[in-house]
Amino acid sequence: MIKVDARGCACPQPVLMTKNAMAKDNSVEVMVDNNTAKNNVERFARNNGAKVEIKAAEAPDEYVLVIEK
Repeated sequence: MIKVDARGCACPQPVLMTKNAMAKDNSVEVMVDNNTAKNNVERFARNNGAKVEIKAAEAPDEYVLVIEK
């Protein structure tokens, strides 16, 4: 599993980081720190045929997306 820390990154950077990780591995975990990034990464992954599980992280407004192709 590749872990991507996209906290603090402005869009479209979290999506690009996710795309690069998904090209290397079927299992990716992405950490983001805002709702827009969460929605964009989730939409990108689902549009590419992946399953997405969203977990709340420890800090407010942080999310962990577990992506499986």
